[in-house]
Amino acid sequence: MQGLGRLGWVAVSGLLVALLAACSVEPTYKRPDAAAPAAFKEAPIAAKDAGTWKAAQPADDAHRGEWWSVFGDATLNQLEEQAAAANQDLKAAAARVQQARAVTRSARASWFPSLDAGFGPTRERLSPASQFLPDDRNVPTQTLWRAQGTVSYEADLFGRVSSNVNAARADAQQSEALFRSVQLALQADVAQNYFQLRQFDSQVDLFRRTVALREDALKLAERRFKEGDISELDVSQARNELATAQADAVGVARQRAASEHSLAILLGKAPADFSFPETPLAPVAVRIPPGLPSALLERRPDIAAAERAMAAANARVGLAKSAFFPQLDITGSFGYESATLGDLFKWSTRTFLLGPFAGTALTLPIFDGGRRQAGLDQARARYDEQVAQYREQVLVAFREVEDNLSDLRLLDDQMKAQNDAVNASQRAAHLSRTQYEEGQVSYLNVIDSERSVLVSQVQASQLQGVQAVATVNLIRALGGGWGDDTKIGNASPQQGAAQDTQQMAKR
Repeated sequence: MQGLGRLGWVAVSGLLVALLAACSVEPTYKRPDAAAPAAFKEAPIAAKDAGTWKAAQPADDAHRGEWWSVFGDATLNQLEEQAAAANQDLKAAAARVQQARAVTRSARASWFPSLDAGFGPTRERLSPASQFLPDDRNVPTQTLWRAQGTVSYEADLFGRVSSNVNAARADAQQSEALFRSVQLALQADVAQNYFQLRQFDSQVDLFRRTVALREDALKLAERRFKEGDISELDVSQARNELATAQADAVGVARQRAASEHSLAILLGKAPADFSFPETPLAPVAVRIPPGLPSALLERRPDIAAAERAMAAANARVGLAKSAFFPQLDITGSFGYESATLGDLFKWSTRTFLLGPFAGTALTLPIFDGGRRQAGLDQARARYDEQVAQYREQVLVAFREVEDNLSDLRLLDDQMKAQNDAVNASQRAAHLSRTQYEEGQVSYLNVIDSERSVLVSQVQASQLQGVQAVATVNLIRALGGGWGDDTKIGNASPQQGAAQDTQQMAKR
C-alpha cells in the first residue's frame, strides 16, 4: 500500500505539472488589421474591375520565379544568376537566417532534459560541529571521489519555455522574410543598374553622333570662311559647340563608368574584373498588371517580416508574464561515490538522488522592486511598437505601388510628347542648316536648332531609362511577382520555395 501510495503521488505530481504547463499566459496572437483599399488608385480601369476583394493569405515564401525574364533579355538573365551566386549582402542575409534557426533549435532544447556526466575528486575537511563532535576534536581531511550523471529539467510552467520557443521561431521566420527581401532588392538593383547602364550607353552613342555632326559643321564653317562667305565669328562658334559636345560626352562616359562599377559590386566582383560592352537601351514595352491590394500583403517579404516581428513581440509578452508565476527546476543525480579511487565503481559505492520531487527547486517570486512589472510593460510597449511599424509598412507598400503605377502611366504620355519634340526639333535643325548653307540665316540659328535636337534626344533617352527602372520598381513593389496564374519557368511555387531554401542553406 505504501508503494502504491508513492506511485499515486508521482502520478498526481506529474499531472499537476502538466496542467500548469498547459496554462500558458501568452496572449493569443492575432494579426492586427491594416487599412487597405479595394483597388489601386493609379491602376488601369480594366485592372480595377478585374477580381474582387479577398482577405490576404500570407504567401511571402512562395517562389517568385525569374521575374526579370519578362524583359526577354538574355544578358540580364545572366547578370541575375551571377548576382544570386556571388553577392555578399545576400550571403550575409543567408548567414543571419542560419543564426536565427540555430537560436530556435537552442530554445526548443529547453523542452527536453539535459544530461551531464562528471568525474573527479573533492578535497574537503568537515568542521567538528557539522559532525556533532566536540570543538577540540580533530576531523581529518579526506578526499572523496565521484563519478556520476546529472539530469536537470525546467518544467514548462505557465508556458515559460513555450513562449520563448514561439518568440525564437517567429524571429527565425522574420529572418527568412528579411532574406527574401534582400534577395528581391538585389534582383531589382541588378535590373535597375543594368537598364541605367544601357541608358548611359544610349547617351554615349547620341553624343558620339553629335560630336561627329559638330565636326562636320566646323569643317563647313572653316571652308566657307576661307571662301569669304562668313566671318571668323561663325568658325569660333562652331568650335565652341564642338568642344561643348565633347565635354558633355566625357561627362556621360564618367557616369557610365560609375554605373558599371556599381553593377560589378552587385555581382560580387571587383570593378577591375568586370566590363560591360556598350549596348544602347531599347524601349521597354513590358506592362505589369498590379493585381489586388490584398495580394500585395501576401507577397511582400518586408510586410511578412514586420508581421513576424509582431508575433515574436507577442510571445515575449507571455514570457514576461510567466515571470510572475512559480518556476520549477527539476534535478537528479546518480552514480558512484567513494573515499578511494580503487573502490569508486564498486556496487556498494553507488549513490542517487531520486523521488517525485527530489532535487526540485520551486521558486515563487515575492518582491523584486517592480523589475518584473517593468519587464512586462516593456514587452507590451514593444508589441505596440511592432504593430505600428507593421501598419506603417503596409501603407508604405501601397504608396510604392501607386507611385510606380502613376509613373508608368504618365511616362507613356510624356514619352509620346517627347518623341514629337524630337521630330519637330530635327525638322527645324534640317531647315536651319539648309537656310544657312543658302545664306538666308546666321549660324546662330543653326546652333540653337541643333542644341534643341540634342536636348530633346537626351531627354527622350532618359525617359526610356526611367520607364525601364519604373517597371522594375513596380515589380519590386508588388513583391517580385504578380498574378496567381503567372508561370515563369517550370518550377511550381512550392518547388521553387524549396529550391530557394536549399540554395540559401548552401550559401
